Amino acid sequence: MPDQVPVVTPERNELMQLVQQLHASASPWVPSGFGNHLHWGAALQPDAGPTLSMARINRVLQHAVDDFTVTVEAGLPLEQLQQVLAEKGQWLPLDPPVAGPSSIGGLVARGLSGRLQHHYRGLRDQLLGLSLLRSDGTAAKAGGRVVKNVAGYDLMRLFTGSWGSLGLISEITLRTMPLPQARRLLRVSGPLLQLQELRQHLLLRSPLALEFMQWRQGPGAAALMLGLVSLDNTELQHQQQQLLQLLPLGLELDHRNAEAEQPVAADQWLLRLGLEPVQVHSLLQSAAATGWQLQLGAASGIGLGLAKLSEMAPYKVETLRRACKQFGGYLTVLQGPSQHPIAAWEDAPSRRVIEAVKYQFDPLQQLCRGRLPGVCSN
Repeated sequence: MPDQVPVVTPERNELMQLVQQLHASASPWVPSGFGNHLHWGAALQPDAGPTLSMARINRVLQHAVDDFTVTVEAGLPLEQLQQVLAEKGQWLPLDPPVAGPSSIGGLVARGLSGRLQHHYRGLRDQLLGLSLLRSDGTAAKAGGRVVKNVAGYDLMRLFTGSWGSLGLISEITLRTMPLPQARRLLRVSGPLLQLQELRQHLLLRSPLALEFMQWRQGPGAAALMLGLVSLDNTELQHQQQQLLQLLPLGLELDHRNAEAEQPVAADQWLLRLGLEPVQVHSLLQSAAATGWQLQLGAASGIGLGLAKLSEMAPYKVETLRRACKQFGGYLTVLQGPSQHPIAAWEDAPSRRVIEAVKYQFDPLQQLCRGRLPGVCSN
């Protein structure tokens, strides 16, 4: 877990001047939403400086109900925004994995989408506009409030998943969607070969409206978790009957209660995995997956790995990382033991480009010292 560091929570009229003062003195600092996830990813250096929190800069600036867009300040909690949108029959199809209380700006900075990306695409695909402060306090904007406006597209993608290393996100515009009226969570269990057969059929030829399809493997057999969505419960029941007719022999279907994501405990590994989707079942069969609780998108191959720190030695993380690479993917360590650090991420093939971009945005290397996605600091 993160060590105690000074936290500064400016008012909106103080923000730009504070950043300019930090730049004038070449002082390091850490952009943050609520500061609940500063221990995720690569460890910050001891001289990373104070955390600048956006917790007090948290207004809904504009909700264009008819255009299905919303513009908010970066410190607004996701849960609070969902409540505001629900009053108008809308929502943001975001499910940040095991995040707990999170600000909108923090979600964009981490860039981690959950299982809903199966149907609604990832977080960066829902982003329409973004305002930010560079490390010298200069304000910049990309995109806009109109769905068809693609100006600044690359800048928005650049900051999504930048982990605070390039600048401070101040305002965000996102597309909203109609709030679904009926949902159902189903679990299909049985032999892995038949589950893989069902996965292929549902992805290629199924008429079902799937919000997500996710591989699950923990102690015991693997399973597929399916999220059905519809405008009413009658149509939802019809979809479930269709699914029953599609099941290969040997598979069982049961209805599950809605799951609420729980923040990961301090005594757990939290890994972010990604591999070729067609290779997920091969990973599940490999010795490298033994003992891990895995949750991987059946269409994307992206998801999480969890285990108690006391039950998984660091070398088992490296073993799983090698297996992911063998199957065309990667592994990121979001949380692990501080006394036995493992590289959060390995060097990306584009490391030199990443470092050049970092220099352009943060020439004094003030922001998030020790943490730059795609650059191994170990």
